[in-house]
Amino acid sequence: MDMVPAFYHSCNEMVSKWESMVSKEGSCELDVMPYLKNMASDVISRTAFGSSYEKGKKIFKLQTELTNFVIQTTLGIYIPGWRFLPTKLNRKMKEISKEITTLILGIMDEREKSMKAGEAIQTDLLSILMESNMNEIKQHGNKKDIGMSIEDVIEECKLFYIAGQETTATLLVWTMILLSSYSEWQERARAEVFEIFGNKQPNYDGLNRLKVVTMIFNEVLRLYPPGSLFVRIVRKETRLGNLTLPGGVMLGLPIVLIQRDPELWGEDAHEFNPERFSGGVSKATKNPSAFIPFGWGPRICIGQTFAMIEAKMALSMILQRFSFELSPSYTHSPIASLTTQPQHGAHIILHKL
Repeated sequence: MDMVPAFYHSCNEMVSKWESMVSKEGSCELDVMPYLKNMASDVISRTAFGSSYEKGKKIFKLQTELTNFVIQTTLGIYIPGWRFLPTKLNRKMKEISKEITTLILGIMDEREKSMKAGEAIQTDLLSILMESNMNEIKQHGNKKDIGMSIEDVIEECKLFYIAGQETTATLLVWTMILLSSYSEWQERARAEVFEIFGNKQPNYDGLNRLKVVTMIFNEVLRLYPPGSLFVRIVRKETRLGNLTLPGGVMLGLPIVLIQRDPELWGEDAHEFNPERFSGGVSKATKNPSAFIPFGWGPRICIGQTFAMIEAKMALSMILQRFSFELSPSYTHSPIASLTTQPQHGAHIILHKL
């Protein structure tokens, strides 16, 4: 997988910072959540924009700011037409959106010139999108509705950031919290990592062989799915069993309730038990469709493999260097905003191995 080196580089920067923080005393307490979010953002910047990585970081910083403003407006009282008024917040959001578009257009222009000059195609997301788009247009000609518009490419880059950064960071945050509480599973995961990699750099083939780590991640995703609710619009009248849904209806699918339902998962549905996934997802529940942290069917998240390999890389490198436990200052209070997060952070005590 071409993007694994980028995963390693970003993860190594984070764990190196942690090592410097614990070097004197052998342990330290910190809120790991901002570090994991920055690491995931760093990965997305590298994999989305490649050589334009520094510009990518600026774009994603602006995107985070814009996302926070959007959440702020959606949590307020809805007034029809309010978003069109030139309020201070609306003007700020418009300015940020325009700046993001300008930066992405600048990078796209640079890439297009290098592609036309016959330079080697890079392996980052933007280059892949642009190359695929150019080939499709060449194949079918400049017909209407063929290929992606510039606006489409820009929106794909924005979505890649939001979906990729938030999902992976949230998965890793809850994993560290739960492994801090269940030390036996932390030890099992560490033993597996050392068995496959020793103290060496994790590689793609080895990451795919991590069975215990995969079981742990599946259980974390079951208990604390990054998105607690899926919203879908019914385009045309649809029949589900004895239920008829008219077109235009908006449905909310409460993932967190489905994945904690005792009828589907057993009496220990609310408990952390990765062993339930030892035989895979199909044997963990009475209905495999009840495990949907990345969606299901034709709309399943195409970044699922990307997120899982990145998370495995990060956790493997953390386990190689540290043991960790919950700080007495940690307060368990999950909250659903853009993703399901610990409301008061993830305060962990790290111990250097």
